[in-house]
Amino acid sequence: MLTLVIVVILAALVFEFINGFHDTANSIATVVATKVLSPGHAVLLAAGMNLLGALTGTAVAATIAKGIVNTDVVDASSQVILCALLGAIVWNLITWWRGLPSSSSHALIGSLCGAALAAAHNDFAALVWSKAGDAGWTSNKGLLWKVFVPMVTSPLAGFVLGVAIIVLLYFVIWSLMRAGGPLARVARPRWVNAFFGKAQFVSAAYMGYAHGRQDAQKTMGIIALALFGAEQSGALADLPGWLSFLHPSGDDKEIALWIVLTCAIVMAAGTASGGWRIIKTLGHKMVKLHPIDGFAAETASATILVAASHFGMPVSTTHSISTAIMGVGYAKNPKALKLGVVERIVWAWILTIPASGGVAYLLWKAFSALGWT
Repeated sequence: MLTLVIVVILAALVFEFINGFHDTANSIATVVATKVLSPGHAVLLAAGMNLLGALTGTAVAATIAKGIVNTDVVDASSQVILCALLGAIVWNLITWWRGLPSSSSHALIGSLCGAALAAAHNDFAALVWSKAGDAGWTSNKGLLWKVFVPMVTSPLAGFVLGVAIIVLLYFVIWSLMRAGGPLARVARPRWVNAFFGKAQFVSAAYMGYAHGRQDAQKTMGIIALALFGAEQSGALADLPGWLSFLHPSGDDKEIALWIVLTCAIVMAAGTASGGWRIIKTLGHKMVKLHPIDGFAAETASATILVAASHFGMPVSTTHSISTAIMGVGYAKNPKALKLGVVERIVWAWILTIPASGGVAYLLWKAFSALGWT
């Protein structure tokens, strides 16, 4: 059993690494597309800021660890967690290969739900729809309020905030031009591009920080959930002294410091390896971007991610930046958006949770048939 627990932790770190290179585009696609930074420098910036973001807070990790699977109905066994991780990894690799910016967050949540349902023999009580003890559907806990509502609202917020920021920036530039004199010279395209070229370095760093703070925590939560299940089943009863750090930090499933540090470093390493297929889709195929556009999109997306992380909501980095870019493009010229590319992205969003959940569900059934559960 201990071997299986270690395999699960390793699988979680593989997912974290893949998440890093799969979602690198979320942090740097716009700054590469606008030619503010070279791809190599942009990846290094994203990796460093991912590391910093991953070390600041564990609210999202706590949601994954105790807000998805109902451990009173289904054991958070190592097999359940392993099937969930494998389901998410398979879907991430498929969408990466196709160059589709799908959500690693939703792939993980979907596969965790699929594996839990299979283990509970299709009993939907295995999922935490609203946290036990809260006031039913009016609470702000569980899958409904922590996952499904943010899944719909965060892309809309990304689009609206992207539109709002770019409109505000163009209004400021227009006002400077109307003022005449030295202010009008500042509003010329050459000066605007130069200023926002430097400002986009800051917004790209902000986006990298927000990505690390949001996405790295999901794997932290998975590892904490796996260790909690292993503790409950007695798999960690006779640990040698050098592995004593594997014991969970109390019944409330606090996220241990070693989990935070390990996940932060692995995600940063994954980010540093790049993800050029998705960078091409987000940064070049959807809409033509200038530095001012990249600044607006990154600022809008990162703000949503930081706010969601504060409230423990595991939202999609991919959705927020994609829709922010769409919003910026739409505000400039609705006809500039390449709807064929947008349609492919939206279909990937729609399919992510059921597809990854289906893979995890079938993996559990296969494991069960082979007697591995």
